[in-house]
Amino acid sequence: MNLEKYMLPCWSKTLFGVECLGCGLQRAFLLLLKGRFISAFQMYPAIYVTLLFFGLIGLNLADKSRNYQKSIIVMAVLTGFFMLGGYLYKNY
Repeated sequence: MNLEKYMLPCWSKTLFGVECLGCGLQRAFLLLLKGRFISAFQMYPAIYVTLLFFGLIGLNLADKSRNYQKSIIVMAVLTGFFMLGGYLYKNY
């Protein structure tokens, strides 16, 4: 099954011809599902920290007895750093 035909288009790339900071996330996630971990990182260097960030948000929603706010903020900054770094690396 070819899941790439169901991917959402990047509006920034479609409208302006410029990739956004999230370009490659969907393809990298598919590569992860196929077990191609290095290729996923090469496609989108922020894939692993992004998944950890989403995992922390999910954990925060599921476990109300603990406070994950500081961890979420740290992961958000780290994810942003990796997104920006990957964007600069791929485009410049």
